[in-house]
Amino acid sequence: MSLSIEKSFNNSEKNPTVMRLLKLTPPVEESMLCLTLLDIFTRDPSVFAIPVVNPNNEPTGIVDRHTFFENFIKPFAKEVHGKTPISNFMNTSPIIVDKETTIDDIAKIIIDAGMQHMVSGFIATHNHQYLGIANGHDLLNEITQRKQANLFYLAHFDQLTMLPNRLLFIDRLDLAISDAARHETQIGLLYIDLDNFKNYNDSMGHSFGDKLLTAVAQRLSACARDSDTVARLSGDEFTIFIESLNCVIDLKIICNRITDSMKMPLHIMDTEFFITVSIGTAIYPIDAQEPAGLLVKADAAMYEAKHSGRNSYRNYTLGMDSYSFDHLSLETDLRMAIERKEFVLFYQPQMSVKTGEVTGVEALVRWNHPERGLLTPFNFIEIAEETGLIFSLGDWVLEEACRQHMAWINSGLEPIRMSINISVKQFYKPEFSTLVKTIVKKSGIKPSLLELELTESLCMHHVDSVLNTLHELHVFGIKLAIDDFGTGYSNLSYLRRFPVDRLKIDQSFIRHIDQEPVNIEIVRAIVALGKSMSLELVAEGVETANEYAWAKSLGCEFVQGYLFSKPLSLAAFEHWLESMMVMADTL
Repeated sequence: MSLSIEKSFNNSEKNPTVMRLLKLTPPVEESMLCLTLLDIFTRDPSVFAIPVVNPNNEPTGIVDRHTFFENFIKPFAKEVHGKTPISNFMNTSPIIVDKETTIDDIAKIIIDAGMQHMVSGFIATHNHQYLGIANGHDLLNEITQRKQANLFYLAHFDQLTMLPNRLLFIDRLDLAISDAARHETQIGLLYIDLDNFKNYNDSMGHSFGDKLLTAVAQRLSACARDSDTVARLSGDEFTIFIESLNCVIDLKIICNRITDSMKMPLHIMDTEFFITVSIGTAIYPIDAQEPAGLLVKADAAMYEAKHSGRNSYRNYTLGMDSYSFDHLSLETDLRMAIERKEFVLFYQPQMSVKTGEVTGVEALVRWNHPERGLLTPFNFIEIAEETGLIFSLGDWVLEEACRQHMAWINSGLEPIRMSINISVKQFYKPEFSTLVKTIVKKSGIKPSLLELELTESLCMHHVDSVLNTLHELHVFGIKLAIDDFGTGYSNLSYLRRFPVDRLKIDQSFIRHIDQEPVNIEIVRAIVALGKSMSLELVAEGVETANEYAWAKSLGCEFVQGYLFSKPLSLAAFEHWLESMMVMADTL
């Protein structure tokens, strides 16, 4: 009989796979007669060989049943009783393995020793004591079953997160829909996408990105019920479906549970890290009656959540279907936009708290789409980064901003600092610093009047390379600022090492600061940190007089926001600037 044990598909796990193969065949001592062999053969014909042990129960040989029967019993049937010792036809060099030997090792041992052992099999021992015998056919069957199970797992599960993949998810959802149709119940589907994952993956590296995806998968699984299916579709896209859905409120509950769980920091590579998700939901049979349709509807709702500011969820409603199509359509249009000169720069002023004067301007790209109208970076930057078009777009922004700055200088305006946002992919391009210096020299702009705004996450990966590029730019005279400071990896290590000139405090800390005491303390701490390192401080997103008063009282030297001006087209900005100059002259 076979020992009953749990099947394992882990190659490193020992004992169970070997023990599964063993037959508890009574061993035969060398001193016993051949008649005993006949008796064993009759009682257990499924075993192809007979183990032979000494009086201490230690295996010393093996007897092939077929050989014994053909060569001994037939020719010498009348003389077999007690006249021929076992040693005459016993293989005294059987394969003997310890029960801890892995099945892969056993297979290799048999192959190396000669394939005849596939028939005679091998003996397993523990502390040199006989345990049982297994034949090669059982071994081959076990290996085949295990390989089939491994192939099934590889085909149906994501190897990074260990969640079901798209194939298995669709199969399970299809079965769930069939069951729901029979019982007239509903199914809720969640389509989940990580916000800004591509930026983090590009800046921190794929190893960091893999750990982030694994951590998020664990969070999502913890938020779901045991009866729910959580899967990873591809990249940073996950999905969950809920059977026997009662109402939309059930979807709201799990969506809130997921977004709330993401408020807790993720611990990745010894660093606390925060990420948000955008979620779209759809319901069977209300929104669609088959898996592909449900995914399309939930995906469209997810894009609506991203369009509405991310870190939120949206339920599918009629009219959302166009988002996925829009994405593809925009990618096609984007490839021609630069050639057709459809991009323009808008400008938002930066004001001195001390003097009230305009000291700088941030150049912000807009796409003047011929059919969709004026589009902000939210609508196309992610697509540009996915397709690699960010490089040509980024080069154009740098060239146009420097050209416009010189046009203002040549028209008689006082020099002000020109700030430009740099994407992570742009910065990591090997020739980035050379490109910037070439554009600066060609345009004639004074390097100290050009400021490049970088994200915190950019400074945390390939540190030596980043440091070299920053030093090259700084030595050349270009100013460097950390944009949206406080929302990423805010720490002293890179601020001490990197030649940074300014910190731009993220608008999330400035907005409604008079109603959020914790934000007051955060801004106070950032200002103290900046001043201790002789860095300039810029408060972003100042929209009200109260926010301006707080920014000023906490020590910010510069402010930027709608209180003074929204981003303006070139003509509108020049008109606004002229009005400010007239106002200053009248005071």
